Amino acid sequence: MLRILLIDDHAIVRAGFKSLIAGTEGFEVVAEAGNAASALEMARRHQPALAVLDLSLGADSGLSLLPRLRAAVPGMRVVLLSMHEDPSLVLRAIEEGAQGYVTKAVAAEELIALLRRAATGEIVFSSDLLPNTVQTSHTVRLTPRERETLRGLLSDRPPKAVAADLGISDKTLYRHRANLMEKLGARTHGDLARIVRERGLLMELGADSVAAQ
Repeated sequence: MLRILLIDDHAIVRAGFKSLIAGTEGFEVVAEAGNAASALEMARRHQPALAVLDLSLGADSGLSLLPRLRAAVPGMRVVLLSMHEDPSLVLRAIEEGAQGYVTKAVAAEELIALLRRAATGEIVFSSDLLPNTVQTSHTVRLTPRERETLRGLLSDRPPKAVAADLGISDKTLYRHRANLMEKLGARTHGDLARIVRERGLLMELGADSVAAQ
């Protein structure tokens, strides 16, 4: 039985999820929480195998709660649920130790399948974050250094911090950014994020983040 902790600040969302789980063999919601403090308490008390965590928890942030949950229950896997498809949020979630990132647009059957896979240790993404089949013929190969730079550019950190992490100057970072945008055919930062999602690069960058942990 897969023991699940559900964390969402909307009671109606939790009720819907519990209803879905009730009809799913091998799943059990052992606890639920509507805020960070309650989530940590429930995690410690019930020791679930998997936490399903909403990205937005009112005044709290699912991303800031994520590492605290993992510290509270070592070995517990956490899947982020969100209405946002922003690659920077997806990558940050994986960097913080999430087992997956699933948007709230997915069908119930897909969510259940993704949770099953996450429980086995696989990093999972919902289908709307995977490459568009129309775009996959335009595959672009990036070097490890280019992927590292791209991951930094898509983060929510200021350019100076990204450059410092990479051990390069701001000027060199901007040059790398220009080269990447040209290579990927992006004209704006928004184009860059869209292309990363459409061409399957999000999975590569996420895998790099896991390998670096």
